[in-house]
Amino acid sequence: MGTAVGGERAVPRYVQIAEEIVQQIRAGVLKPGEMVPSESELVDRYGVSGGTIRKAMVEVRASGLVETRHGKGSIVKDRPPVRHRSSDRFRRSHRQGGKAAYLAESAQSGATAKVSVLYIGPMQAPEDAAERLGVSAGTQVLARRRLYFRNGTPVETATSYLPWDVVKDIPELFAENPGGGGIYARLEDHGHEFAEFVETLQARTASKAEASELALSPGAPVVHLVREARTTEGRVVEVCDTLMAADQFIFEYRIPASD
Repeated sequence: MGTAVGGERAVPRYVQIAEEIVQQIRAGVLKPGEMVPSESELVDRYGVSGGTIRKAMVEVRASGLVETRHGKGSIVKDRPPVRHRSSDRFRRSHRQGGKAAYLAESAQSGATAKVSVLYIGPMQAPEDAAERLGVSAGTQVLARRRLYFRNGTPVETATSYLPWDVVKDIPELFAENPGGGGIYARLEDHGHEFAEFVETLQARTASKAEASELALSPGAPVVHLVREARTTEGRVVEVCDTLMAADQFIFEYRIPASD
């Protein structure tokens, strides 16, 4: 590997090739549904070895813009454009207007949103969720697992864990559709007023099962987000464990500069 002018390390050739292919996809030169040129075609085009092209394609697949089909090669995905995930999506005015956060945000971006409920019912709290809820691991909680679609494409999975003593007297939380404003509106209807939402984010690669559920290429980047919903009394009444296709979200936060 050579060294660039000024002593900076040169960008590896396979990275340059990968970046060029990704740019062609983003610019629409390679359109959704089209095949990425074969390894032999790329070898001829760039004048490099097959090994270099294979390393480049690993980088391209990691972008989440293509999927590999056995025996056929790589095809450009038909993915909708990114949307903002802003820090004001949990404003009380959205809930009072009858919209849950995901639907409100999708409507603002002009997207068609759909939520598929995968499971609602009792579950033993996983260790991380239990710790955040302030209960022992294995304690019974209510779990609500959903798969979110944008313009027909799965973009996010989320599982909410709620303390059983909080939800047992709120029948709407056991329903597939909890009503206008979503579960946060129902919790506030029953006296659990929210003070803040605390989120922790981690970027990583998708597991095989996660990639399958979100229609991603193996090893595609995802964002793992865990949110705590805290009331004015200081109690965490929901932990939401969320996994998002990284190419579908831009995170936008407003951070006060004063006390």
